[in-house]
Amino acid sequence: MTSAVLQVSDLRVTYYTDSGRTKAVDGVNLTLYAGERLGLVGESGCGKSTMALSLMRMIKPPGRIESGSAIVGDENDNIDMLKLNEEEMLQARLSRIAYIPQGAMNSLNPVMRIGTQMMDAIQAHIPRATKTEMKERAEASLESVELKRSVFNMYPHELSGGMKQRVCIAIGILLSPKVIIADEPTSALDVVVQRQVMETICKVQEKIGAAVILIGHDMGLMCQITNRVAVMYAGKLVELSTVREMFTDPMHPYAKALIASLPNLENKGVFQGIPGLAPSLLKLPSGCVFHPRCQYAMDVCKTTTPEQAVTSSGRYVYCHLYGKAGQPLPGTPLTKSEATNY
Repeated sequence: MTSAVLQVSDLRVTYYTDSGRTKAVDGVNLTLYAGERLGLVGESGCGKSTMALSLMRMIKPPGRIESGSAIVGDENDNIDMLKLNEEEMLQARLSRIAYIPQGAMNSLNPVMRIGTQMMDAIQAHIPRATKTEMKERAEASLESVELKRSVFNMYPHELSGGMKQRVCIAIGILLSPKVIIADEPTSALDVVVQRQVMETICKVQEKIGAAVILIGHDMGLMCQITNRVAVMYAGKLVELSTVREMFTDPMHPYAKALIASLPNLENKGVFQGIPGLAPSLLKLPSGCVFHPRCQYAMDVCKTTTPEQAVTSSGRYVYCHLYGKAGQPLPGTPLTKSEATNY
């Protein structure tokens, strides 16, 4: 079996605001395997980017990582990212875990050449490297994302949006990290460039043998690119399945609603949304956080937080409709014929 390169356990991130305490990430558990591409999906504000930033230890006040662990590496060489001091964390970024930001336009220093920014990153981790060695490594990284070596001497304003995003990918793979987090890397690009950027991420991932967490809203893209899909809602990871299981037989009602909202050729011109609005993280509902919007909601959903149900294939879901082995419980709305489709 492929070894795990990232194990997240009981991760909790809270923002302390004037209006109150906000649980942005609430008890997330996740395992990522070598060479895997995991899609992380959910509505805006559900905690996807906060989870990514917490793994990078880039949460800023008033945010705080309350508890949990994030172990990067295999059984012979691993570290808990949440227990490192600042100096150790600086060394771990890029070398063990890398982050490709959502807005490449705002991530590059506009007054520094691309090569200078890349060499700064290398020098921070390999201080004894010569300028020639650093330049060669940087140019090779640019070539691996299908950019010319001449980009090394250019400024960000001389590049297109797609080229800037590729530069961010090139910086992310400079030191061959074990885990790459791509936070909506194609959100500001047209559909043609989106495809090119995603193909670039997949290609470099396979080249360096890293695992990728792809954060986004585009379920169609997730279907084509990822191996497994994790669904977040109101700071909680509510379902984790293989991409085939997710799109053919989603388990959690929220996952069902996401899949049902996708347009299809059979029902042209018919669009189906999810009723209601995502709750404020300052005032979460009791019990299951999705129950006010769920058509399968039962009385127990309003008072009791669901426990994890794990199927024999390893997928898991947090929902009162299922037993601990992941089978639909008899007598629940899910087993009634009138509720088979969302």
